[in-house]
Amino acid sequence: MSIDVTLYDVTLYINRLFSYIMTMNRILVILAAALLFSACQTTVNISEDMSSAEIIQRAQEAMDRNNYNIAIQYYQALHDRHRNSIDLVITAEYHIAHIHYKQRNYEQAREGLNGVLAYYNTPDEVLLPQHFKRLSQIVLERIDDRETRR
Repeated sequence: MSIDVTLYDVTLYINRLFSYIMTMNRILVILAAALLFSACQTTVNISEDMSSAEIIQRAQEAMDRNNYNIAIQYYQALHDRHRNSIDLVITAEYHIAHIHYKQRNYEQAREGLNGVLAYYNTPDEVLLPQHFKRLSQIVLERIDDRETRR
């Protein structure tokens, strides 16, 4: 049995293989670019009919993915849409301040946390969610500790 392979056949095979590899490389580059673009999404479209619970859930999901800018957008929407609900306002303001803390923006975090604590300097303090008061105090203590260690 003899195999007749000419230089033309080898060249044709190499060209087809090269073409296939180049096509696959292009596809990989396009997929990588699409993935990178979706990961760098900087704005989120928050539907007007989204409930406060849904907004909080989406914000927490963004936090779980360390996508802090998206989480801030959700909490800001919660804050803006529910200005008449002090519980939701405090929830949003605390979480925004906590995100700033996680990003090591300590001055912004301190301002936000002090803003949250200001809500508790009223006769209606007992009606407010007490865990945000304590959490704000704890994070402020951590900020102070980190700044004194510098």
